[in-house]
Amino acid sequence: MNPLVHKTLVVQLQAEGTGRCPVLAHLSYDVDDPFAVTAVFGHDGRVLARWRLDREMLADGLTRPVGVGDVRIRPVSAGLWQELRLEFLGDVRPDGGRHHAVVFAWAPAVAAFLRETHGVVAPGQEEVPVDELLAEILSAG
Repeated sequence: MNPLVHKTLVVQLQAEGTGRCPVLAHLSYDVDDPFAVTAVFGHDGRVLARWRLDREMLADGLTRPVGVGDVRIRPVSAGLWQELRLEFLGDVRPDGGRHHAVVFAWAPAVAAFLRETHGVVAPGQEEVPVDELLAEILSAG
């Protein structure tokens, strides 16, 4: 069993006031952080953004709208084309607004990635070694 699952996808980024442009999304799942998926978005070798997403929320977003905070996910259909719309709200800008970006990913590719993660750690079987974490915190203190 591989404790790490990784998939690179070409997704469409839509920032404020722009059309869509292709960027890479590197999705990774590590059993050491079983509730999270890390998404790193990049273009021309530069990291544009890095987000830790809740794995269950990402899976739920394939079938219904989820999220009310900085991350909102929902399915979008355009004929036979099924997309996953991920909306991200970032840091506060000097004008008081917030940075905002939307990423559109091909939903079947995200679903395939999630199936791989479920093969490593099934939903509901996630465990966090709380005793080890507490021992580490107490030994440092």
